[in-house]
Amino acid sequence: MEIYLVGGAVRDKLLGLEVKDRDWVVVGATPDDMKSLGFRQVGKDFPVFLHPDTQEEYALARTERKTAPGYTGFEFQYSSTVTLEEDLKRRDLTVNAIAEDKDGNLIDPYGGRKDLEAKKLKHVSSAFAEDPVRILRVARFAARFARFGFTIATQTNSLMQEMVDNGEVDALVKERVWAELDMALGEDSPQIFFTALRECGALAKLFPEVDCLFGVPQTEKHHPEIDTGVHVMMVLEQAALLTDDKCVRFSALTHDLGKGTTPREMWPRHIDHESRGVGLVNKLCDRFAVPNDFRDLAVLVARYHTHVFRANELRPETFVKTFDSLDAFRRPERFEQFLISVEADSKGRKGFENTPFPQGDVFRQAHKAAIEVDVKEIVDEGLKGQAIADELRKRRVQAVKKALG
Repeated sequence: MEIYLVGGAVRDKLLGLEVKDRDWVVVGATPDDMKSLGFRQVGKDFPVFLHPDTQEEYALARTERKTAPGYTGFEFQYSSTVTLEEDLKRRDLTVNAIAEDKDGNLIDPYGGRKDLEAKKLKHVSSAFAEDPVRILRVARFAARFARFGFTIATQTNSLMQEMVDNGEVDALVKERVWAELDMALGEDSPQIFFTALRECGALAKLFPEVDCLFGVPQTEKHHPEIDTGVHVMMVLEQAALLTDDKCVRFSALTHDLGKGTTPREMWPRHIDHESRGVGLVNKLCDRFAVPNDFRDLAVLVARYHTHVFRANELRPETFVKTFDSLDAFRRPERFEQFLISVEADSKGRKGFENTPFPQGDVFRQAHKAAIEVDVKEIVDEGLKGQAIADELRKRRVQAVKKALG
C-alpha cells in the first residue's frame, strides 16, 4: 500500500498558498484493507474513506469509463492493481494531477509543474471532454488564479467549445451548476468565470440572460465602456473588491439583466429596464434553484438601484417609500448589502473605478434618521391601528427632511 497527497493541496503548496484541504490517493489497497486500519467508508460510487483521526479523505486509486451523457454517466474501476499514473490521468487539469509521496517527492507524469510555471490551465487528456462539469470547474479555476496571471490553454478552450457544441452542457443539472456558480462567486476574480464561459460558448447555454448583454450599447455619457456586458463584468469585479459577500456579488451580476430585453430602436437608452430585470432575475433563480437570500437581494437591486443614483433629487417622502419597499427598517443589514451592490454599479464603469459614491452616504444618512423615529412614543400617545402606521410614516418623512436639510 502506498499513500500519496494529490490534487489541490500539492498545487497550492507549489504556488506558495495556504493548503486548506488535503486529499489522498491510496495505491495497492482494497476496501477491506482500509477498513481493517480503522478507516470509515463514505463513498457511494467508489470507495472513499475517512481517516480515523484526521477525518481527511482517502480514495482508492481508480479509473473511469464514460457510459452515458452528462456528468453522472461514468463507470468506475478500482482495485489494488490501478496505478497512480492511471488515477492521475482521469483528473481534469495537469496542475491538479501532481502527487507527492511520503518523502516529499513529486510524481508529475503529465507536466503539471511546467504548466504551473507557464501559468496555464490545461486538460490532462481527451477524457476531459466526457464530463461537462469540468467546463465550469476550469472557468472557476480561471477566476481563482487570474490574479497570478493564469489563463486557460488554447487547446483546452477549444475542447470546451467542442463540448458545448456537442450538447454536453445540456446534461448539467441545476444543483451542480449552482454549486459551481456559488463557489465561483467566492473567488478573487469572479468576473473571469463568466468571461471564460463566454469564450467557449457555455455562457449562452447556461446564462443566456447575461450572455445577451454583450453588444448591447448604453449612453456613452454615463457608460464610457458603452457595452452592457462589459459593464456588468466591471461591476462584478468592483463588487469583489468591495466585499466578500457572495449575495452582493450575485446582485452585481444580475442588476442590469433588463437591458438585454430593450428593443433595438430604443438603444442606447434603457427605459424601465429595472422592472423588466426583476422578471429575468427570478427566471434565472428559478432555473438553478438559487437560495432565497441571493434571489431577494438581487431582485431589490435590479428594481431599485437607479433610485440611489438620484439621491440628491429625491423628496423625503420618496426616501421613506423606498425604504419601505426595501424592507430597510426591519432588514438594515440587507439595506447595506443593497447599497454596496449599487456602489459596485457606480464604480463598474470605465474611468469611474476610483470615484467616490456620495449617493450611498446620502441614503445611509436618510435611513439612519428615519429608523431612529421611536414607534413606542406614537403608541404611548394613544394612536391605534392604521393611525400608528400613518403617523410613523409622517414622522419618518420629517426626520429625513431634517437630516438632509
